[in-house]
Amino acid sequence: MAEQKKTTIILFSGDYDKVMAAYIIANGAAAYDHEVTIFHTFWGLNALRKDEPIQADKGFIEKMFAKMMPRGANKLGLSKMNYAGFGPKMIKDVMKKHNVMPLPDLIEMAKEQDVKLVACQMTVDLFGLTQEEIMEGVEFAGVAAYLADAEDGNVNLFI
Repeated sequence: MAEQKKTTIILFSGDYDKVMAAYIIANGAAAYDHEVTIFHTFWGLNALRKDEPIQADKGFIEKMFAKMMPRGANKLGLSKMNYAGFGPKMIKDVMKKHNVMPLPDLIEMAKEQDVKLVACQMTVDLFGLTQEEIMEGVEFAGVAAYLADAEDGNVNLFI
């Protein structure tokens, strides 16, 4: 029997196009029977935020972080040609025209394929987020947990 192949992705970027690439790769790897982990840290964590505002007891700085950062995958900007928010709208229209699955659907597909979605606990704490602000089906862990997954990974990516 063949050894279980593993793919790990550190998702550092919060740009719509880069997050989308990470999830396309993750879903492709899962379809090829890889065990897949996406470790969301810093700006990549925003892809896991719930769309709706969650009331949480926070200090001033944490409230400011929460207001300034995009809430959920659909609110992420593009890495290039963002044009004050018009870029993401244009790319989503083009994607729809070409029957490309939108990012929130790619995230749901990843969950259905048992891709392990991990939120970096240090970043959650640093940004003053709460676990209630993160979508369901996400694990919270530190870098040691990511390294344990990556250690015997066949493919390890940083996006």
